[in-house]
Amino acid sequence: MALELRGLTDEQASSACSQPDPETKDFIMQQTMLRVKDPKKSLDFYTRIIGMTLLQKFDFPAMKFTLYFLGYEDKKEIPADKNEHTAWTFSRRATIELTHNWGTESDDHQAYHNGNSDPRGFGHLGIAVPDVYAACKRFEELGVKFVKKPDDGKMKGLAFIQDPDGYWIEILSPNQMLTIVP
Repeated sequence: MALELRGLTDEQASSACSQPDPETKDFIMQQTMLRVKDPKKSLDFYTRIIGMTLLQKFDFPAMKFTLYFLGYEDKKEIPADKNEHTAWTFSRRATIELTHNWGTESDDHQAYHNGNSDPRGFGHLGIAVPDVYAACKRFEELGVKFVKKPDDGKMKGLAFIQDPDGYWIEILSPNQMLTIVP
C-alpha cells in the first residue's frame, strides 16, 4: 500500500494553532536579516530594482560589521532626530536587515547559503506588486536573474528572482493569488 504524502488538513492546521495571548497583541513582524557579501550591490538591488528605501544604517566598528535596514517607507517620513529615527526604524513592519561583515566583498570564496539547496531551510522573501508581468518585464530589462518566470512551471502568474547573494524573492500580485492558491 502506497503512503500518500500531504500536509495537514484544514482541521488539523486549525487545531495545531493556539489563540494568541492577549499580551502579544502589539507584537509585529519587524525584520528579516540577510547576510550580504557586497553592500553596494545589495543596496543598489533593494533600492533601485525592488524599490525599497534605506531606513537606517548602523556601523559596529569593534565587531567589524554594518546593518542596513530597508523597507517600503516614504523617505520624507524618516525622523531627523537620531533617537526618534532609531525608534521609528524599529517600529516599521516587515523590514529587511542586510548584515555586511566587513571584508566579505573582497573575498572571492565568500558566499552565503540561500536555503534552497540541501540542507534546505530559509526559502524566500515575498514582494507584492500590482502586476507580476509588468514587474518581471522591468526586471528582465534590468538584467535581474530569474529562478522562475511567471509562466514557467505549474504555478502561473508568480515569479522568483534572485538578489546579488542568490537569495530568492517571490514576486506576486495579491489580486491574482486567488487563481494560484487552491
